Amino acid sequence: MDRMSWALTRLSDLLAFGLAALAVYTAGFGVFDNAWYSGLTVALGMTIALIRGVEGPLMALHLVLAAAFLWLSWVWLGVMLEQEEFFIDITRGQLALAWGAFAIIGYATWRGFGWPMLIVYLLLGAYILAPFGADEAWTRVAENLYYSTDGVYGRPVEVVGRIVLVFIAFGAVLQASGAGAVILKIAFAATARFTGGPAHAAIVGSGLFGTLSGSPIANVVSTGVFTIPIIKRSGFSPKFAGAVEAAASTGGQIMPPIMGVVAFLMADVTGIPYLQIVIAATLPALFYYASLFMVVLVEAKRLGVAAHPAAERERMSGTDWLQSLAFFVPLGVIVWLLIEGRTAQYAGFYALITAFVLCLLLFPAFRHPKKWLQAAVDAGVTSATLMVIVAAIGFVIGVINMSGVGLKFAQAILLVSGSSLFLSLLLVMLGCLVMGMGVPSAPAYLIVAIVMGPALEQLGVPTAGAHLFMLYFGVLSVVTPPVALAAFAAAPIAGARPMETGVEAVRLSIAGFIIPFVFVYHPDILLIQGFTAPGLAWAVGAFALASWLIVTGLSRFERHTIQSVEAILRVFAAVLVLIPLPVFSAVGAAIGIAMIVLHRMTDQPQEHVR
Repeated sequence: MDRMSWALTRLSDLLAFGLAALAVYTAGFGVFDNAWYSGLTVALGMTIALIRGVEGPLMALHLVLAAAFLWLSWVWLGVMLEQEEFFIDITRGQLALAWGAFAIIGYATWRGFGWPMLIVYLLLGAYILAPFGADEAWTRVAENLYYSTDGVYGRPVEVVGRIVLVFIAFGAVLQASGAGAVILKIAFAATARFTGGPAHAAIVGSGLFGTLSGSPIANVVSTGVFTIPIIKRSGFSPKFAGAVEAAASTGGQIMPPIMGVVAFLMADVTGIPYLQIVIAATLPALFYYASLFMVVLVEAKRLGVAAHPAAERERMSGTDWLQSLAFFVPLGVIVWLLIEGRTAQYAGFYALITAFVLCLLLFPAFRHPKKWLQAAVDAGVTSATLMVIVAAIGFVIGVINMSGVGLKFAQAILLVSGSSLFLSLLLVMLGCLVMGMGVPSAPAYLIVAIVMGPALEQLGVPTAGAHLFMLYFGVLSVVTPPVALAAFAAAPIAGARPMETGVEAVRLSIAGFIIPFVFVYHPDILLIQGFTAPGLAWAVGAFALASWLIVTGLSRFERHTIQSVEAILRVFAAVLVLIPLPVFSAVGAAIGIAMIVLHRMTDQPQEHVR
């Protein structure tokens, strides 16, 4: 590393520390000024993203872009502060500068998240310019989407800056201290006795830590380096090992109590209290992970993978259990404070303080200030990446609000699908998968909620069910080819082909594609107001039976190999079970149960396929 690269790295470390400190201070003591805070978080995030990890000829370009964006942020701040006191006319020069900011944000988005998000960014920018005259369009767009609170510096920046960043700092403290490794150890100890234990451990560990991380890709990289090699050594294929980690890490974004911080965003967008969202999301999330356990169990039996040898199993010591308090006690603090009616950022701040103190007491290595600095820098770097995409999302949402494309999209869906709720849901699902590709879970949810939300509301889907439906498919886009980023991150660690790993991850995550339809057609499963015990029992039973039929049908194995015709019939029966009409459900259940019973009555030796 040459001197310039070293200097830029140290500078980005300093700025990352500053961004993390700003987020923690704000969570604990409040925002000193809305304009100053939004401007600082976006400016710091963009600067860190532009100068970090740059080498060679690009260093000079990125330094110029970072300096330019800092100046553009200063111009924005000056205009916003003046507007707080006076009615002012924004000059054409200032409006022209806004387009420079849009361009730099687009470049940083492409650099950090690739082509999919940049294409969305550019297409919407072109879309909003098209209907207007050339002179009117660029000035109006600049004023509405830059010098306002409905664009780049809009609600996404405000919510993420105030609420989400402190939870990123919380997760960074747990990682830097070693608490994350303890959680993985607990997961391995708890599942070692089960068939296919290491894969089950990856599911438990990645699910627990994934609910905090807010990024399936980061979770894959951080936990996958431990779990994937062990899964492979147990006898599973490389692509299966990578797919298990990708599917489990992705599921963390739908797992309460934090849901990768999306729960707080959903509460802000919908106006539904946070606790109601957590209650509604709990059973579907448990279903998702139960399905993953089913897939691993069936695959382990198909391959003849036994439980982990007793001599190699993790042994939990008293110290390990004591150290696990650094994870579980702060989670308890979050839930308790939210039940008490405190704000999400207040709960996050005190959870962070609790975790920090416990890590100091329980992890001797964390007592060195160097570890604190590492945690702060890691939190700041992750936060910077998030602020870049959130600024881009702010632009996208501003375009959607300004052009009314969300309502137009809803009308198009209703026109194409007619009166068919199922066809409408399929179209919304496809839209969410496409628009969520290449985007972290929280921004993906914000995009799809703004664009797809009106369509589901016009279909009469309850608000909680509609937003959870969109969240699931926005999240699942990270394991869905062709842009399956979580699966692609797991593939190199597993030594597998990325696309094969993505396809396998979809198969493992199949329950995630079914559950949203279940809680639209069987809303009792969300435990929202008005649910009935019989309705809940039927929904749980139908999903459990359908999941087992689909998992065994797609794997073509239960106690022994399943022939192709029976596999097709199992999947067909599962579909019938999930149809919200008693006749179809009863026929599907009868066919499914009959096939399971007949399969188990068939006396064939268990076959292992390597």
